[in-house]
Amino acid sequence: MFRATIKNINAARAPSNCSKLQKFDLIVIGSGSGLDVVNAIYQHGLKVAVIEKDRMGGTCLNRGCIPSKLLIHSADVAEIINRSHLFGLKVNGFSVDFPALLERVNRIVDSESNELRKALEGRENPKLFVKKCKFVGEKTISMVDDENHNETIIGDKILIASGTRPRIPEINGLKETSYITSDEALRLRTQPKVLTIIGGGYIASEFAHFFGALGTKINIIQRGSVLIPEEDEEISKKFTEIFSKKYNVYLDYKIESVSNDNDGDNANKVIVKAKNSSGKLVELGSDQLLVAAGRVPNSDILDLERTGVKINKRGFIIVDRYLETNVKGIFAFGDVIGRYLFKHNANHEAQYAYYNLLHPKSMIHVNYFAMPHAIFSSPQVAGVGFKEQELVKEQQKNNNPKNILEYQKFVYPYIKTGMGQAIDDRDGFVKFLVRKTDRKILGCHILGSQASTLIHEVLVAMKANTKNGKAGTIDNITRTIHIHPALSEVVARAAASNI
Repeated sequence: MFRATIKNINAARAPSNCSKLQKFDLIVIGSGSGLDVVNAIYQHGLKVAVIEKDRMGGTCLNRGCIPSKLLIHSADVAEIINRSHLFGLKVNGFSVDFPALLERVNRIVDSESNELRKALEGRENPKLFVKKCKFVGEKTISMVDDENHNETIIGDKILIASGTRPRIPEINGLKETSYITSDEALRLRTQPKVLTIIGGGYIASEFAHFFGALGTKINIIQRGSVLIPEEDEEISKKFTEIFSKKYNVYLDYKIESVSNDNDGDNANKVIVKAKNSSGKLVELGSDQLLVAAGRVPNSDILDLERTGVKINKRGFIIVDRYLETNVKGIFAFGDVIGRYLFKHNANHEAQYAYYNLLHPKSMIHVNYFAMPHAIFSSPQVAGVGFKEQELVKEQQKNNNPKNILEYQKFVYPYIKTGMGQAIDDRDGFVKFLVRKTDRKILGCHILGSQASTLIHEVLVAMKANTKNGKAGTIDNITRTIHIHPALSEVVARAAASNI
Protein backbone atom coordinates (compact mmCIF):
# COMPACT_ATOMS: atom_id res chain seq x y z
CA MET A 1 0.00 0.00 0.00
CA PHE A 2 1.28 3.43 -0.93
CA ARG A 3 1.98 5.44 2.20
CA ALA A 4 3.19 9.02 1.93
CA THR A 5 5.69 10.34 4.44
CA ILE A 6 5.87 13.90 5.71
CA LYS A 7 9.03 15.65 4.57
CA ASN A 8 10.66 18.97 5.27
CA ILE A 9 8.76 19.36 8.55
CA ASN A 10 11.57 21.21 10.21
CA ALA A 11 11.78 23.66 7.31
CA ALA A 12 8.22 24.86 7.89
CA ARG A 13 7.45 27.37 10.59
CA ALA A 14 4.05 27.55 12.22
CA PRO A 15 2.73 30.98 13.22
CA SER A 16 3.29 31.78 16.88
CA ASN A 17 -0.47 31.74 17.61
CA CYS A 18 -0.79 28.12 16.43
CA SER A 19 -0.39 25.63 19.25
CA LYS A 20 -0.27 22.59 17.00
CA LEU A 21 0.83 22.00 13.41
CA GLN A 22 -1.38 19.36 11.82
CA LYS A 23 0.24 17.16 9.20
CA PHE A 24 -1.50 15.45 6.27
CA ASP A 25 -0.47 13.08 3.52
CA LEU A 26 -2.55 15.15 1.07
CA ILE A 27 -4.14 18.58 1.24
CA VAL A 28 -6.70 19.47 -1.42
CA ILE A 29 -7.60 23.13 -1.97
CA GLY A 30 -11.11 23.39 -3.44
CA SER A 31 -14.23 21.25 -3.10
CA GLY A 32 -15.34 21.00 -6.72
CA SER A 33 -13.78 18.14 -8.67
CA GLY A 34 -11.14 18.10 -5.93
CA LEU A 35 -13.65 16.16 -3.82
CA ASP A 36 -13.40 13.26 -6.27
CA VAL A 37 -9.71 12.97 -5.47
CA VAL A 38 -10.27 13.42 -1.73
CA ASN A 39 -12.80 10.60 -1.56
CA ALA A 40 -10.59 8.25 -3.57
CA ILE A 41 -7.27 8.98 -1.87
CA TYR A 42 -8.36 8.61 1.76
CA GLN A 43 -9.64 5.11 1.03
CA HIS A 44 -5.98 4.11 0.55
CA GLY A 45 -5.32 4.80 4.21
CA LEU A 46 -3.90 8.26 3.71
CA LYS A 47 -4.68 11.24 5.92
CA VAL A 48 -6.43 13.84 3.78
CA ALA A 49 -7.55 17.43 4.33
CA VAL A 50 -9.83 19.51 2.11
CA ILE A 51 -10.00 23.31 2.32
CA GLU A 52 -13.06 25.21 1.07
CA LYS A 53 -13.68 28.87 1.86
CA ASP A 54 -17.14 28.92 0.26
CA ARG A 55 -20.02 26.53 -0.34
CA MET A 56 -19.19 22.88 -0.99
CA GLY A 57 -19.27 21.67 -4.57
CA GLY A 58 -17.27 24.38 -6.27
CA THR A 59 -18.24 26.75 -9.06
CA CYS A 60 -20.17 24.21 -11.13
CA LEU A 61 -22.66 23.29 -8.45
CA ASN A 62 -23.06 26.70 -6.80
CA ARG A 63 -22.42 29.37 -9.44
CA GLY A 64 -22.01 27.63 -12.77
CA CYS A 65 -23.22 24.64 -14.74
CA ILE A 66 -25.94 23.31 -12.49
CA PRO A 67 -27.88 26.46 -11.48
CA SER A 68 -27.45 28.07 -14.89
CA LYS A 69 -28.81 25.01 -16.70
CA LEU A 70 -31.74 24.76 -14.31
CA LEU A 71 -32.56 28.36 -15.15
CA ILE A 72 -31.99 27.86 -18.86
CA HIS A 73 -34.48 25.00 -18.95
CA SER A 74 -37.16 27.48 -17.88
CA ALA A 75 -36.05 29.71 -20.76
CA ASP A 76 -36.21 26.76 -23.17
CA VAL A 77 -39.80 26.03 -22.06
CA ALA A 78 -40.71 29.69 -22.52
CA GLU A 79 -39.24 29.67 -26.01
CA ILE A 80 -41.27 26.58 -26.92
CA ILE A 81 -44.41 28.41 -25.81
CA ASN A 82 -43.44 31.49 -27.81
CA ARG A 83 -42.97 29.34 -30.94
CA SER A 84 -46.08 27.24 -30.44
CA HIS A 85 -47.97 29.06 -33.21
CA LEU A 86 -45.58 27.49 -35.73
CA PHE A 87 -47.05 24.10 -34.85
CA GLY A 88 -50.73 25.04 -34.95
CA LEU A 89 -51.06 25.75 -31.23
CA LYS A 90 -52.50 29.01 -29.93
CA VAL A 91 -51.23 30.03 -26.49
CA ASN A 92 -52.39 33.33 -25.10
CA GLY A 93 -49.12 34.28 -23.46
CA PHE A 94 -47.73 33.30 -20.09
CA SER A 95 -46.53 34.99 -16.92
CA VAL A 96 -43.21 34.53 -15.16
CA ASP A 97 -43.06 33.85 -11.43
CA PHE A 98 -39.43 34.88 -11.18
CA PRO A 99 -39.04 34.44 -7.39
CA ALA A 100 -40.50 30.92 -7.62
CA LEU A 101 -38.23 30.09 -10.55
CA LEU A 102 -35.12 31.19 -8.65
CA GLU A 103 -36.32 29.57 -5.42
CA ARG A 104 -36.55 26.19 -7.15
CA VAL A 105 -33.04 26.50 -8.55
CA ASN A 106 -31.46 27.65 -5.31
CA ARG A 107 -33.31 25.02 -3.29
CA ILE A 108 -31.87 22.25 -5.45
CA VAL A 109 -28.35 23.69 -5.49
CA ASP A 110 -28.21 24.56 -1.79
CA SER A 111 -29.54 21.15 -0.81
CA GLU A 112 -26.82 19.32 -2.74
CA SER A 113 -24.11 21.63 -1.40
CA ASN A 114 -25.31 21.19 2.18
CA GLU A 115 -25.35 17.42 1.79
CA LEU A 116 -21.71 17.49 0.70
CA ARG A 117 -20.77 19.50 3.78
CA LYS A 118 -22.73 17.27 6.16
CA ALA A 119 -20.93 14.23 4.74
CA LEU A 120 -17.56 15.68 5.83
CA GLU A 121 -18.36 17.73 8.93
CA GLY A 122 -17.03 16.25 12.14
CA ARG A 123 -14.84 13.69 10.40
CA GLU A 124 -11.12 13.42 11.08
CA ASN A 125 -10.44 11.82 7.73
CA PRO A 126 -11.07 13.38 5.30
CA LYS A 127 -10.92 16.53 7.44
CA LEU A 128 -12.79 19.60 6.22
CA PHE A 129 -11.55 23.13 6.86
CA VAL A 130 -14.13 25.81 5.97
CA LYS A 131 -11.62 28.63 5.80
CA LYS A 132 -9.70 30.95 3.51
CA CYS A 133 -6.16 29.84 2.95
CA LYS A 134 -2.77 30.86 1.62
CA PHE A 135 0.71 29.42 1.59
CA VAL A 136 3.15 30.63 4.25
CA GLY A 137 6.02 28.24 3.53
CA GLU A 138 7.04 25.13 1.67
CA LYS A 139 3.89 22.98 1.44
CA THR A 140 2.63 24.89 4.47
CA ILE A 141 -0.81 26.51 4.49
CA SER A 142 -2.25 29.07 6.88
CA MET A 143 -6.04 29.28 7.21
CA VAL A 144 -8.42 31.79 8.75
CA ASP A 145 -12.17 31.49 9.29
CA ASP A 146 -14.89 34.15 9.48
CA GLU A 147 -14.14 34.69 13.16
CA ASN A 148 -10.47 35.34 12.36
CA HIS A 149 -9.22 32.13 13.97
CA ASN A 150 -5.89 31.04 12.50
CA GLU A 151 -4.69 27.51 11.88
CA THR A 152 -1.73 26.11 9.97
CA ILE A 153 -1.35 22.71 8.31
CA ILE A 154 1.36 21.02 6.29
CA GLY A 155 1.12 18.32 3.63
CA ASP A 156 3.45 15.83 2.02
CA LYS A 157 1.48 16.35 -1.19
CA ILE A 158 -0.84 19.17 -2.16
CA LEU A 159 -3.48 19.36 -4.87
CA ILE A 160 -4.67 22.81 -5.94
CA ALA A 161 -8.16 22.86 -7.48
CA SER A 162 -9.14 26.40 -6.54
CA GLY A 163 -10.93 27.28 -9.78
CA THR A 164 -11.64 30.71 -11.24
CA ARG A 165 -13.84 33.76 -10.64
CA PRO A 166 -15.43 36.38 -12.93
CA ARG A 167 -12.97 38.83 -14.47
CA ILE A 168 -13.80 42.47 -13.81
CA PRO A 169 -12.39 44.67 -16.58
CA GLU A 170 -10.92 48.12 -16.01
CA ILE A 171 -13.79 50.39 -17.09
CA ASN A 172 -14.23 53.98 -16.03
CA GLY A 173 -16.86 54.14 -13.27
CA LEU A 174 -17.51 50.39 -13.09
CA LYS A 175 -16.27 49.93 -9.52
CA GLU A 176 -18.68 52.60 -8.32
CA THR A 177 -21.62 51.05 -10.17
CA SER A 178 -24.09 48.44 -8.95
CA TYR A 179 -23.12 45.79 -11.52
CA ILE A 180 -23.50 42.03 -11.15
CA THR A 181 -21.53 39.03 -12.43
CA SER A 182 -22.74 35.54 -13.26
CA ASP A 183 -22.47 34.74 -9.53
CA GLU A 184 -25.08 37.32 -8.52
CA ALA A 185 -27.22 36.79 -11.63
CA LEU A 186 -28.05 33.32 -10.38
CA ARG A 187 -29.41 34.74 -7.11
CA LEU A 188 -31.45 37.72 -8.35
CA ARG A 189 -34.84 38.09 -6.72
CA THR A 190 -36.33 40.42 -9.32
CA GLN A 191 -36.37 39.95 -13.08
CA PRO A 192 -34.75 42.92 -14.86
CA LYS A 193 -36.88 44.76 -17.39
CA VAL A 194 -33.76 45.77 -19.29
CA LEU A 195 -30.43 43.96 -18.98
CA THR A 196 -27.19 45.20 -20.50
CA ILE A 197 -24.43 42.62 -20.83
CA ILE A 198 -20.76 43.50 -21.20
CA GLY A 199 -19.13 40.65 -23.12
CA GLY A 200 -20.07 38.33 -25.94
CA GLY A 201 -18.77 34.91 -24.95
CA TYR A 202 -20.58 31.79 -23.80
CA ILE A 203 -21.56 33.17 -20.38
CA ALA A 204 -23.07 36.30 -21.94
CA SER A 205 -24.89 34.19 -24.53
CA GLU A 206 -26.42 31.80 -22.00
CA PHE A 207 -27.65 34.58 -19.72
CA ALA A 208 -29.00 36.55 -22.68
CA HIS A 209 -31.04 33.50 -23.62
CA PHE A 210 -32.30 32.95 -20.08
CA PHE A 211 -33.42 36.50 -19.37
CA GLY A 212 -34.42 37.27 -22.97
CA ALA A 213 -36.70 34.25 -23.34
CA LEU A 214 -38.51 35.30 -20.17
CA GLY A 215 -39.21 38.78 -21.55
CA THR A 216 -36.27 40.93 -20.47
CA LYS A 217 -34.99 43.40 -23.07
CA ILE A 218 -31.36 42.49 -23.80
CA ASN A 219 -28.44 44.70 -24.82
CA ILE A 220 -25.12 42.99 -25.57
CA ILE A 221 -21.95 45.06 -25.93
CA GLN A 222 -19.15 43.09 -27.58
CA ARG A 223 -15.71 44.51 -28.33
CA GLY A 224 -15.16 41.98 -31.14
CA SER A 225 -16.82 41.60 -34.54
CA VAL A 226 -18.78 38.45 -33.60
CA LEU A 227 -20.29 36.77 -30.56
CA ILE A 228 -18.71 33.57 -29.16
CA PRO A 229 -15.48 34.37 -31.07
CA GLU A 230 -13.67 31.29 -29.75
CA GLU A 231 -15.90 29.02 -31.86
CA ASP A 232 -15.46 27.92 -35.45
CA GLU A 233 -15.87 31.07 -37.58
CA GLU A 234 -18.86 29.70 -39.48
CA ILE A 235 -20.60 28.93 -36.20
CA SER A 236 -19.75 32.34 -34.70
CA LYS A 237 -21.06 34.25 -37.71
CA LYS A 238 -24.35 32.36 -37.86
CA PHE A 239 -24.83 32.58 -34.10
CA THR A 240 -24.23 36.34 -34.21
CA GLU A 241 -26.73 36.71 -37.02
CA ILE A 242 -29.41 34.85 -35.04
CA PHE A 243 -28.76 36.72 -31.80
CA SER A 244 -28.77 40.07 -33.59
CA LYS A 245 -32.35 39.40 -34.71
CA LYS A 246 -33.48 38.60 -31.15
CA TYR A 247 -31.52 41.12 -29.09
CA ASN A 248 -29.77 44.48 -29.37
CA VAL A 249 -26.22 43.46 -30.24
CA TYR A 250 -23.50 46.11 -30.42
CA LEU A 251 -20.40 44.71 -32.15
CA ASP A 252 -16.94 46.31 -32.18
CA TYR A 253 -17.88 48.62 -29.32
CA LYS A 254 -15.54 49.70 -26.54
CA ILE A 255 -17.01 50.76 -23.20
CA GLU A 256 -16.27 54.42 -22.47
CA SER A 257 -17.86 54.65 -19.03
CA VAL A 258 -20.42 53.18 -16.66
CA SER A 259 -22.42 55.12 -14.10
CA ASN A 260 -25.49 55.04 -11.90
CA ASP A 261 -28.21 57.56 -12.77
CA ASN A 262 -30.80 58.06 -10.06
CA ASP A 263 -32.47 61.17 -11.50
CA GLY A 264 -35.11 61.95 -14.09
CA ASP A 265 -36.18 59.46 -16.73
CA ASN A 266 -33.30 57.17 -15.88
CA ALA A 267 -34.10 56.82 -12.18
CA ASN A 268 -32.42 53.74 -10.68
CA LYS A 269 -30.78 52.98 -14.01
CA VAL A 270 -27.25 51.98 -14.93
CA ILE A 271 -25.93 54.02 -17.84
CA VAL A 272 -23.37 52.50 -20.19
CA LYS A 273 -21.63 54.63 -22.80
CA ALA A 274 -19.81 52.82 -25.59
CA LYS A 275 -18.15 53.84 -28.84
CA ASN A 276 -17.37 51.81 -31.96
CA SER A 277 -14.36 52.07 -34.28
CA SER A 278 -16.20 54.62 -36.44
CA GLY A 279 -16.67 56.92 -33.47
CA LYS A 280 -20.40 56.26 -33.07
CA LEU A 281 -21.43 56.66 -29.43
CA VAL A 282 -24.34 54.80 -27.84
CA GLU A 283 -25.80 55.41 -24.41
CA LEU A 284 -27.75 52.52 -22.92
CA GLY A 285 -29.85 52.66 -19.79
CA SER A 286 -30.87 49.49 -17.98
CA ASP A 287 -32.02 48.42 -14.55
CA GLN A 288 -29.32 45.76 -14.37
CA LEU A 289 -25.75 45.51 -15.70
CA LEU A 290 -24.14 42.10 -16.10
CA VAL A 291 -20.37 41.87 -16.53
CA ALA A 292 -19.51 38.69 -18.43
CA ALA A 293 -15.96 39.43 -19.58
CA GLY A 294 -14.29 36.10 -18.95
CA ARG A 295 -12.78 34.51 -15.85
CA VAL A 296 -9.51 34.71 -13.94
CA PRO A 297 -7.79 32.00 -11.86
CA ASN A 298 -7.90 32.07 -8.07
CA SER A 299 -4.14 31.54 -7.91
CA ASP A 300 -3.49 35.15 -6.88
CA ILE A 301 -5.09 34.74 -3.44
CA LEU A 302 -2.97 31.73 -2.45
CA ASP A 303 0.49 33.36 -2.16
CA LEU A 304 1.95 30.58 -4.30
CA GLU A 305 5.38 32.19 -4.32
CA ARG A 306 5.73 31.16 -0.66
CA THR A 307 5.81 27.52 -1.73
CA GLY A 308 7.62 28.13 -5.04
CA VAL A 309 4.81 27.28 -7.48
CA LYS A 310 5.04 29.13 -10.79
CA ILE A 311 2.18 30.73 -12.75
CA ASN A 312 2.01 32.05 -16.32
CA LYS A 313 1.37 35.63 -17.47
CA ARG A 314 -2.38 35.14 -17.17
CA GLY A 315 -2.13 33.82 -13.62
CA PHE A 316 -2.85 30.17 -14.41
CA ILE A 317 -0.76 27.59 -12.55
CA ILE A 318 1.86 25.95 -14.74
CA VAL A 319 1.77 22.16 -14.66
CA ASP A 320 3.42 19.44 -16.72
CA ARG A 321 1.60 16.76 -18.64
CA TYR A 322 1.13 14.81 -15.40
CA LEU A 323 -0.53 17.81 -13.67
CA GLU A 324 2.46 18.34 -11.39
CA THR A 325 3.77 21.86 -10.83
CA ASN A 326 7.44 22.82 -10.81
CA VAL A 327 7.44 21.89 -7.09
CA LYS A 328 7.64 18.14 -6.62
CA GLY A 329 4.58 16.85 -4.79
CA ILE A 330 2.35 19.84 -5.58
CA PHE A 331 -0.24 19.18 -8.29
CA ALA A 332 -2.99 21.33 -9.78
CA PHE A 333 -5.88 20.73 -12.15
CA GLY A 334 -9.17 22.13 -13.39
CA ASP A 335 -9.88 25.73 -14.27
CA VAL A 336 -6.95 27.07 -12.23
CA ILE A 337 -4.46 25.63 -14.78
CA GLY A 338 -6.37 27.14 -17.70
CA ARG A 339 -6.20 24.29 -20.22
CA TYR A 340 -9.93 23.71 -20.65
CA LEU A 341 -12.34 25.63 -18.42
CA PHE A 342 -15.05 22.96 -18.39
CA LYS A 343 -16.39 20.91 -15.50
CA HIS A 344 -16.17 17.72 -17.55
CA ASN A 345 -12.49 18.44 -18.14
CA ALA A 346 -11.90 18.93 -14.41
CA ASN A 347 -13.59 15.58 -13.75
CA HIS A 348 -11.38 14.06 -16.45
CA GLU A 349 -8.18 15.53 -15.00
CA ALA A 350 -9.19 14.45 -11.49
CA GLN A 351 -8.79 10.80 -12.51
CA TYR A 352 -5.21 11.43 -13.63
CA ALA A 353 -4.41 13.52 -10.55
CA TYR A 354 -5.65 10.70 -8.31
CA TYR A 355 -3.52 8.10 -10.09
CA ASN A 356 -0.38 10.23 -10.28
CA LEU A 357 -0.57 11.22 -6.62
CA LEU A 358 -0.58 7.53 -5.68
CA HIS A 359 1.99 6.40 -8.25
CA PRO A 360 4.74 9.05 -8.44
CA LYS A 361 7.17 6.65 -10.15
CA SER A 362 4.78 5.59 -12.93
CA MET A 363 2.66 8.65 -13.64
CA ILE A 364 0.36 8.87 -16.68
CA HIS A 365 0.12 11.99 -18.80
CA VAL A 366 -3.35 13.46 -19.39
CA ASN A 367 -5.01 12.57 -22.68
CA TYR A 368 -7.08 15.53 -23.87
CA PHE A 369 -7.96 14.09 -27.27
CA ALA A 370 -11.55 14.84 -28.37
CA MET A 371 -12.25 17.31 -25.56
CA PRO A 372 -15.75 18.69 -26.31
CA HIS A 373 -17.65 21.75 -25.18
CA ALA A 374 -21.16 23.16 -25.48
CA ILE A 375 -23.00 26.45 -25.09
CA PHE A 376 -26.53 26.10 -23.72
CA SER A 377 -28.04 29.12 -25.40
CA SER A 378 -30.65 29.24 -28.13
CA PRO A 379 -29.47 28.02 -30.53
CA GLN A 380 -27.21 25.59 -28.74
CA VAL A 381 -23.61 25.24 -29.89
CA ALA A 382 -21.26 22.28 -29.48
CA GLY A 383 -17.83 21.53 -30.83
CA VAL A 384 -14.79 19.28 -30.67
CA GLY A 385 -11.37 19.29 -32.29
CA PHE A 386 -9.98 21.78 -34.78
CA LYS A 387 -11.87 24.85 -35.96
CA GLU A 388 -11.66 25.62 -39.67
CA GLN A 389 -9.71 28.86 -39.13
CA GLU A 390 -7.09 26.85 -37.23
CA LEU A 391 -6.70 24.42 -40.09
CA VAL A 392 -6.44 27.27 -42.60
CA LYS A 393 -3.74 28.87 -40.47
CA GLU A 394 -1.79 25.61 -40.39
CA GLN A 395 -2.10 25.30 -44.17
CA GLN A 396 -0.70 28.81 -44.60
CA LYS A 397 2.22 28.02 -42.31
CA ASN A 398 3.13 24.95 -44.36
CA ASN A 399 1.91 25.12 -47.94
CA ASN A 400 2.56 21.45 -48.62
CA PRO A 401 0.09 19.18 -50.48
CA LYS A 402 1.10 16.38 -48.10
CA ASN A 403 0.25 18.43 -45.05
CA ILE A 404 -1.36 16.07 -42.53
CA LEU A 405 -3.97 18.75 -41.78
CA GLU A 406 -5.19 19.05 -45.37
CA TYR A 407 -8.92 18.73 -44.94
CA GLN A 408 -12.38 18.43 -46.46
CA LYS A 409 -15.54 20.07 -45.16
CA PHE A 410 -18.87 18.26 -44.80
CA VAL A 411 -21.96 20.30 -43.90
CA TYR A 412 -25.64 19.44 -43.57
CA PRO A 413 -28.59 21.59 -42.38
CA TYR A 414 -31.12 20.45 -39.80
CA ILE A 415 -34.10 21.50 -41.91
CA LYS A 416 -33.31 18.89 -44.59
CA THR A 417 -34.03 16.07 -42.13
CA GLY A 418 -37.41 14.79 -40.99
CA MET A 419 -36.98 15.87 -37.38
CA GLY A 420 -35.43 19.15 -38.43
CA GLN A 421 -38.66 19.90 -40.29
CA ALA A 422 -40.77 18.67 -37.38
CA ILE A 423 -39.14 21.10 -34.94
CA ASP A 424 -38.75 23.80 -37.62
CA ASP A 425 -35.05 24.41 -36.99
CA ARG A 426 -34.14 26.45 -40.06
CA ASP A 427 -30.79 27.72 -38.82
CA GLY A 428 -29.14 24.60 -37.42
CA PHE A 429 -26.36 22.71 -39.17
CA VAL A 430 -23.64 20.14 -38.56
CA LYS A 431 -20.13 20.76 -39.88
CA PHE A 432 -17.37 18.15 -40.14
CA LEU A 433 -13.71 18.81 -40.85
CA VAL A 434 -12.10 15.62 -42.15
CA ARG A 435 -8.49 14.82 -43.06
CA LYS A 436 -8.27 13.99 -46.77
CA THR A 437 -5.64 11.30 -46.52
CA ASP A 438 -7.40 8.90 -44.16
CA ARG A 439 -10.83 10.47 -43.39
CA LYS A 440 -9.95 11.04 -39.73
CA ILE A 441 -12.32 13.47 -38.03
CA LEU A 442 -10.29 16.60 -37.30
CA GLY A 443 -13.21 18.57 -35.90
CA CYS A 444 -16.97 18.80 -35.70
CA HIS A 445 -19.10 21.85 -34.93
CA ILE A 446 -22.85 21.92 -34.44
CA LEU A 447 -25.27 24.82 -34.15
CA GLY A 448 -28.91 24.09 -33.43
CA SER A 449 -31.37 22.17 -31.29
CA GLN A 450 -29.85 19.56 -28.96
CA ALA A 451 -26.32 20.27 -30.22
CA SER A 452 -24.90 19.42 -26.80
CA THR A 453 -26.35 15.92 -27.12
CA LEU A 454 -25.72 15.30 -30.81
CA ILE A 455 -21.98 15.95 -30.47
CA HIS A 456 -21.58 12.80 -28.38
CA GLU A 457 -21.97 10.51 -31.38
CA VAL A 458 -19.00 12.27 -32.92
CA LEU A 459 -16.98 11.92 -29.71
CA VAL A 460 -17.54 8.17 -29.64
CA ALA A 461 -16.52 7.89 -33.29
CA MET A 462 -13.34 9.89 -32.67
CA LYS A 463 -12.36 7.83 -29.62
CA ALA A 464 -13.25 4.46 -31.14
CA ASN A 465 -10.33 2.04 -31.39
CA THR A 466 -11.20 -0.48 -34.09
CA LYS A 467 -9.03 -3.23 -35.56
CA ASN A 468 -9.70 -2.47 -39.22
CA GLY A 469 -7.73 0.77 -39.38
CA LYS A 470 -10.82 2.95 -39.25
CA ALA A 471 -10.35 4.30 -35.73
CA GLY A 472 -11.45 7.90 -35.41
CA THR A 473 -12.73 8.21 -38.97
CA ILE A 474 -15.96 9.70 -40.24
CA ASP A 475 -16.79 6.26 -41.67
CA ASN A 476 -17.59 5.10 -38.13
CA ILE A 477 -20.61 7.40 -38.33
CA THR A 478 -21.69 6.68 -41.89
CA ARG A 479 -21.62 2.91 -41.23
CA THR A 480 -23.82 3.29 -38.16
CA ILE A 481 -27.57 2.74 -38.62
CA HIS A 482 -29.44 5.84 -37.44
CA ILE A 483 -33.04 5.82 -36.28
CA HIS A 484 -35.39 7.64 -38.63
CA PRO A 485 -36.54 10.34 -38.14
CA ALA A 486 -34.45 11.04 -35.01
CA LEU A 487 -32.58 14.33 -35.02
CA SER A 488 -29.27 12.43 -34.99
CA GLU A 489 -29.86 11.80 -38.68
CA VAL A 490 -28.44 15.26 -39.32
CA VAL A 491 -25.06 14.06 -37.99
CA ALA A 492 -25.14 11.00 -40.25
CA ARG A 493 -26.09 13.05 -43.30
CA ALA A 494 -23.40 15.62 -42.61
CA ALA A 495 -20.87 12.80 -42.40
CA ALA A 496 -22.00 11.49 -45.79
CA SER A 497 -22.15 14.88 -47.54
CA ASN A 498 -19.35 16.83 -49.17
CA ILE A 499 -20.55 20.41 -49.71
